[in-house]
Amino acid sequence: MKLARIGFLVAGIYGILALTPQYFGEAFIGRKFPPPITHPEYFYGFIGVVIVFHLMFLMISKDPMRYRPLMLIAAAEKFVFGVPTALLYVQQRVAAPIAIAALIDIAFGMLFLVAHRATGNVQSPSAFWQPAR
Repeated sequence: MKLARIGFLVAGIYGILALTPQYFGEAFIGRKFPPPITHPEYFYGFIGVVIVFHLMFLMISKDPMRYRPLMLIAAAEKFVFGVPTALLYVQQRVAAPIAIAALIDIAFGMLFLVAHRATGNVQSPSAFWQPAR
């Protein structure tokens, strides 16, 4: 339980701190990693969705047993960026800093799977939908 609390708390805080500044860095990112962003709606949409997921991680950290079913979705969120981006790096299609971010996501995804297994299935699956006591 402690692993889940700390792991999801760290992931949530890390993600929010790492992603929020990107809202103000579109021009910098376009210069540092050309070409410039041509579809800002995808850029800002991606950042927004990922920040929402990191808020979910903070929620899971408060009550891992209650939100245990979300841990698998949280792991999937990490893998859908991490794995393809790592493969793109191997193909030399993304820069090293992006690959590092992908590896961090893969590590958090693995941590989330370990936390899911460690918390066990103590509650019935329907407990997720019941109000907290």
